[in-house]
Amino acid sequence: MQGPRRLTCSRCGTEFGCDLSGTCWCAEETARLPMPVKGEDCLCRDCLRKAAARSPDGAQA
Repeated sequence: MQGPRRLTCSRCGTEFGCDLSGTCWCAEETARLPMPVKGEDCLCRDCLRKAAARSPDGAQA
């Protein structure tokens, strides 16, 4: 099992934690987007929500 890792939001540069063991904040997030484009990694909570609000699909789970 992989432990928590520190990521930098590919949109705004904010540093945030990601825990792939299933306790990551994004596991409870209702906003859903397609997988990042090549060269882009995860987004912070604020950028994820902003991107979901702009998504034509509504991007809610």
